[in-house]
Amino acid sequence: RGEVLAFLRSPLEDLCISRPKSRLTWGIPLPFDDNFVTYVWFDALINYISALGYPGGELYQRYWPAAYHVTAKDILKPHAIYWPTMLKAAGIPMYRGLRVHGYWGVDQAKMSKSRGNVVRPLDLTDKYGVDAFRYFVIREMTFGQDASFNEEAFVIRYNAELANDLGNLLNRTLHMVGRYCEGRIPAPSGEESAERRSFIERALATPGEVQRAIEEWNPQGAVLAVLELVRAANLYLEQRAPWTAHKRGETAHVHTTLYDVAEALRWVAVLLHPVMPGKMEALWQALGQAGAPHWPERMAWGALEPGAAIQRGEVLFPRQELVLGEGVAQE
Repeated sequence: RGEVLAFLRSPLEDLCISRPKSRLTWGIPLPFDDNFVTYVWFDALINYISALGYPGGELYQRYWPAAYHVTAKDILKPHAIYWPTMLKAAGIPMYRGLRVHGYWGVDQAKMSKSRGNVVRPLDLTDKYGVDAFRYFVIREMTFGQDASFNEEAFVIRYNAELANDLGNLLNRTLHMVGRYCEGRIPAPSGEESAERRSFIERALATPGEVQRAIEEWNPQGAVLAVLELVRAANLYLEQRAPWTAHKRGETAHVHTTLYDVAEALRWVAVLLHPVMPGKMEALWQALGQAGAPHWPERMAWGALEPGAAIQRGEVLFPRQELVLGEGVAQE
């Protein structure tokens, strides 16, 4: 924003929308002069509306005005200065807003082929899985700022938050449902204890926090809100200790605890589905749920039906050992 305002405060000059073919061998020819081609940041921007059939087209009516443009910081000027000017001149409605993201570096340095430190995402997704990689880049970057990739930090984050916090919570819950409830989601009681009310209130607050974060262009905040629910579920499980209650024959306590944690996990599957679709569908199925974990139709506390048969398959997030060098191009 500051960069754009500073540019606008300076004297604005006309923008030349052509380049001579003597300097640029390829480009879209000007229709009125064969010696010139169109400046790339004039013809490229038009694609936003020409791809929709231009004003009057069905796709244009559906998608324009665009809600937001999302772009990188190095092409801020064309999107924030040239494009609005072109739209105004053509009498076309302006987009609602512009969101500019930063860059990923590596180990606090800029990626460079000459330095041999370029991160190869496909190598990392082969090594750790695409969902884990998606989780990390969304979890780690504050939108609008630069971020730095480090494979050791990736593995530490993966093991702490995915393998331990979320994956272990699921494993423990499924194990106890299998052992104490014959492999089916138990029915909760009408218990009104303070710890249960506190946990459910924490869960009920989470979707609103996620939605606000997304509306504020803060995907990192959305993930962190869900992570707080995961941690609250782990704490609730420890506080309630259904393994101890089972020994005392407190069946209602055991069933209510496991139902609440399973329902929280069901919500996690819905809320993190846009980030980790494959893993969250596996979590959803592990809880005996049919269909897909789509939001918002699946977001109602208590919608997890007792009696659903759990499905114990492979470990959702197996722990990872750090083996450096496979995801970064070497010199």
